[in-house]
Amino acid sequence: MKDPSLPQVLNVGCGVKSPMKLHAAFRGNGWKEIRLDIDERVSPDLIGTMTDMRSVIPDGTFDAIWSSHNIEHLYAHEAPIAIKEFRRILRNDGFALITCPDISAIAELIVDGKFDDPAYVSPAGPITALDMLFGHTRSIAEGNVYMAHKTGFTASRLGRLLLEGGFPEAWVFNGTSFDLWAVALMSEADHVRVRRLLADGGLEIPESDDVRPVHANSIRS
Repeated sequence: MKDPSLPQVLNVGCGVKSPMKLHAAFRGNGWKEIRLDIDERVSPDLIGTMTDMRSVIPDGTFDAIWSSHNIEHLYAHEAPIAIKEFRRILRNDGFALITCPDISAIAELIVDGKFDDPAYVSPAGPITALDMLFGHTRSIAEGNVYMAHKTGFTASRLGRLLLEGGFPEAWVFNGTSFDLWAVALMSEADHVRVRRLLADGGLEIPESDDVRPVHANSIRS
């Protein structure tokens, strides 16, 4: 039986169960994973949408949220709703780790005339700017409509939405390829502990101009 005292991480939009789908920071570190997905075929622990988790998750339940390549599957007007839900279900000292396609990096491929050229190879096969922008073409063609992308994020948009969603601080930075990363921190989050945890999982938060720390007082109209 799992220890109920273990810190809990919600794997949002978890997909088919696999240890590798959980960020390494939460693997083998004494964390209890809870899987949530809208698609019951992947046998999640909780079935539901990230835009309304009230029926399955009470306020202040989780120590962390892992959101990997799923907020782009929402419509633009739904993304702020999901972010508010992330904040609602986190404990006061919790944080959300979010990654999604970086629209700015994808735009550079398009401008360079590489819209449907392979940009990299994933376990699902070659991935193009077209796939990153609108969703994995082959998966959608095979009937998995949940793979469609309906909105996109730049660093400035994601940071702004996190603050507007109630997070007092967020660290937003570009990944090594075409990924955008954000760490959204609750008011009592231990910044040093969060940095150390993520570094142990292979994700170093840049200590330079490459990271965009945004605070509640930095929102511009």
